[in-house]
Amino acid sequence: MRTIFLATFCLYSLSLNTVAAATTASEIRDAAAGFLEAWAEEQRQDQFDVIFTIGNIDSRLSLAACEQALETEFTNDPLRTTSPSVMVSCVGERPWRMYVTASVEVHGPALVAARPLARGERITTELVQESQVQINASRRGILTDAEQISGMLVRRPVNAGSLLTPDLLEAPNAVERGDHVIITAKSSAFAVSSRGKALASASVGEQVMVENLQSSRTVRATVTAPGRVEIAM
Repeated sequence: MRTIFLATFCLYSLSLNTVAAATTASEIRDAAAGFLEAWAEEQRQDQFDVIFTIGNIDSRLSLAACEQALETEFTNDPLRTTSPSVMVSCVGERPWRMYVTASVEVHGPALVAARPLARGERITTELVQESQVQINASRRGILTDAEQISGMLVRRPVNAGSLLTPDLLEAPNAVERGDHVIITAKSSAFAVSSRGKALASASVGEQVMVENLQSSRTVRATVTAPGRVEIAM
């Protein structure tokens, strides 16, 4: 009887140790919640208000014990989706990872159209205004600096009060087809300039075909400023 009792006690103790050593659903939820709360506090410093709820985690879940603190990170951008996932993981001897869904709302200041905007209209600071919006309701990003977008062109009509996103605007052409331009052939050691003519329109950073007016050669160059293009040597 004593042997049977000892064996039963050992099995019971082993069972308790196994349960105690497991990472529970509650611990995973706490890790995800702590991560989201810390992230929300960072956003508050940027004048963004964050509301979040964590999705359901099966209470029966039991994963291997982790020898160190659980690691957490977003698997997608919470500023561009209302349903980001948080990956909770263990990198110990028995590594595992768990994806926790969350519902997140991020509210903060962003630029909206002060009045209806027409396609091709040039943006000025008077045409935009700051408004409190749900930032992550738009997958296309937001704009917050009116000075930064001043002078850009509207790609398509925008209603008054609509959120302005980067894809709605484009930089104006720095070079128009037929413009006379300065062509600079540049290397690390020297730079040579000549006059040319643009064969197409392009904005800063884009490539354009230009004709060298001295040699009549056609070359591809990068627009660096209004009326200026550059060829890397």
